[in-house]
Amino acid sequence: MPGPFSIPTPEALNSGISLLVAFGLGTLIGAERQYRQRTAGLRTAVLVAVGASAFVDLGMRLTGGEGATRTVAYVISGIGFLGAGVIMKEGMNVRGLNTAATLWCSAAVGAFAGADLPLEACFVTVAVLAGNTLLRPLVNLIDRIPIDEAATEATYEVQVTVSADVAGLARDLLVERLEEADYPVAGTEVEERGEEVVDVVATLTATAVQSKDLDAVVADLEKRPEVRHATWTVQTGD
Repeated sequence: MPGPFSIPTPEALNSGISLLVAFGLGTLIGAERQYRQRTAGLRTAVLVAVGASAFVDLGMRLTGGEGATRTVAYVISGIGFLGAGVIMKEGMNVRGLNTAATLWCSAAVGAFAGADLPLEACFVTVAVLAGNTLLRPLVNLIDRIPIDEAATEATYEVQVTVSADVAGLARDLLVERLEEADYPVAGTEVEERGEEVVDVVATLTATAVQSKDLDAVVADLEKRPEVRHATWTVQTGD
């Protein structure tokens, strides 16, 4: 049997090179995330890349290309759970999607490295870094463009605040006014605000509206004696 200080086999050396490639490329990706103070920074990106490389390399060592293929499938699904851990919902805002996507790409880099495709791993790394850096000015430029609500696909809701005992009447009135303005209602919901006050919320089927139309509907609703307050909101799609 070979001793503890025997010469490493070519397979072991190949595994070591794959891990080094994954470590180096994961460091490049993670350094950019760490610089921007993201939730998942340098160490996380490196560990994801190295872990993916190790698992894919192990699959290849055990059962060849078939084992690597199965391992890649498990890596893809497994990294999804890890990515979900960095996504946070704060009210109507969702944070961490870009970081989760970056971790997913780090796993892809590691998988390429573990499958003995270092050049492809470098290509993916360059693409990830370009997406996180070079595209930032374009994102900022697009964000500064005023939103054309008539051309933006979104979810529109009209809400009225009324006494709980007239919630049914308010719902009928809300639906009637919106349909008169040619904005059919997809559904309504009553949300309690207290013991005696509720919000009646109508969701429109339209994904684009004229803001002046909804302003007119809201103004008309607020003239009704049973309506304490009326407003409308828009939530842009993903």
